[in-house]
Amino acid sequence: MPTSTCENVVDDIEDLVGSFDLRPSQRHVTKKLILPKNKRKSNDEEIENTHIESIIPGMQSIYLKTWGCSHNNSDSEYMAGQLAAFGYNITDKKEEADLWILNSCTVKNPAEDHFRNEIKKARDLQKHLVVAGCVPQGQPRADYLQGLSVIGVQQIDRVVEVVEETIKGHSVRLFGQKKQEGKKTGGADLSLPKIRKNPLIEIIAINTGCLNACTYCKTKHARGELGSYSIEDIVARAKQSFEEGVVEIWLTSEDLGAYGIDIGVTLPELLWRLVDTIPEGARMRLGMTNPPYILQHLEEMAKILNHPRVYSFLHVPVQSASDSVLMDMRREYCVDDFKHVVNFLKERVPRVTIATDLICGFPTETEQDFEETMKLVEEFKFPSLFINQFFPRPGTPAARMPRIHPQEVKKRTKRVSELFQSYRPYDHKLGEIQTVLVTEVSHDKQYYVGHNKCYDQVLVPKEEHLLGKLVEVKIKETGKHYLIGELLKTQAVRPEGVPPPLRQGAVSGLQEEKVSSSGHWTSKWSTAAVVILVCAILIRLAMKLMPTMR
Repeated sequence: MPTSTCENVVDDIEDLVGSFDLRPSQRHVTKKLILPKNKRKSNDEEIENTHIESIIPGMQSIYLKTWGCSHNNSDSEYMAGQLAAFGYNITDKKEEADLWILNSCTVKNPAEDHFRNEIKKARDLQKHLVVAGCVPQGQPRADYLQGLSVIGVQQIDRVVEVVEETIKGHSVRLFGQKKQEGKKTGGADLSLPKIRKNPLIEIIAINTGCLNACTYCKTKHARGELGSYSIEDIVARAKQSFEEGVVEIWLTSEDLGAYGIDIGVTLPELLWRLVDTIPEGARMRLGMTNPPYILQHLEEMAKILNHPRVYSFLHVPVQSASDSVLMDMRREYCVDDFKHVVNFLKERVPRVTIATDLICGFPTETEQDFEETMKLVEEFKFPSLFINQFFPRPGTPAARMPRIHPQEVKKRTKRVSELFQSYRPYDHKLGEIQTVLVTEVSHDKQYYVGHNKCYDQVLVPKEEHLLGKLVEVKIKETGKHYLIGELLKTQAVRPEGVPPPLRQGAVSGLQEEKVSSSGHWTSKWSTAAVVILVCAILIRLAMKLMPTMR
């Protein structure tokens, strides 16, 4: 072998001990100086004398409050369904709930004020709290939201995770957009479990966001650009709903007319597919559409609104009858466009109901502009008119404009409200015989509420067998906002092929729980539901046993 070039070669491990190192005998002697340490009590002994509080997800009660549009209500139904499917108890008793979910609306100042007050109340009661909806999504840095758990409008499919962490004492802020192949989608999956507020009505959000950039609107900050669900997903949700006893579906979004522009389909294409899905006797109600995107579809829309399974009803906001104000609002249409939509549909859809919205006191609205709006209301005498004062929403261009004096805004709001109250849109229907679909309970709890073909509100006797069924009535009384019907036949007819609905509070998509012919509740759990339930029970048992196993 070649000789190493290293000068200091170590031939043996003992050569590592130098002449100044301690010898073995000296190292043994130093052990006498080591003092023994007292042995600690065993961990098991300490655990026996210590109270350990374990938090098991899914054991708590949750209170959920919602403000705003039907899109928000649909989001809340999905959040409730997922939480209930996991095991949480959804309750209306807010004082007894362990955690509150507050789903907010950012359209008007009063809605946000109520939301803020409810947050304060929850904090005073020392409740765990999760905030959702358009307010935290649109202004996440608001002072009164700091330290709270937040769930974004497109993240509602992760509500269980947010609730779990919040109950543990953590603060979670979960935002983000759902995308597919780089494009924004409508949001959380439509097939998620939900608890319908009304088991007879399914609210389906067909898209989120919009294409407009109105100067007064805060909702765009929250919901963002247009994102549409596929026709297949929407149709599948509608089919499932009817299989679960729903008799009426509502289509909702920030702008129904813009549906599909982002994915290469049109609103009429979707509506015709849904019409084929609706059982005979059931109904579909269309939501809000702005004029620009409905103009090119008027012929098809008239045919759809004439269909017997579709309510002859459309919500088309005008906001102002002044072209200059509409331009300042960036509404992307003129008053003649709006009039064309209304007149076209009135000519081709007998007795169609057109609902609209007004904003009084927009910063650039003059007295003459307001008079034009008054003339529009006088001309069309809208049976349903939503009158709003202008509210400067933070972060919007209109909020930076010089405001009209609040007293003048109130004066204009009062004038148009008085005009609206001066006419009675239903008096000519007195004595008519109508078929109505009964789906709701009146606000005063004295009647059931049904709707005729043009979606008028018809009050009928509160007889339980009428719910979810078609009845024939004679209009015996009319009011400003309703008709009262006298039953002509005691027998009510359920829409063809539609089974009894799920019970109130039952989870859609998780189980089949319906009313038998005898009127008693029956429950048939699916295999998937049983597996989920068993897994949840085993997880909870394991978590309970973990402290003692240690």
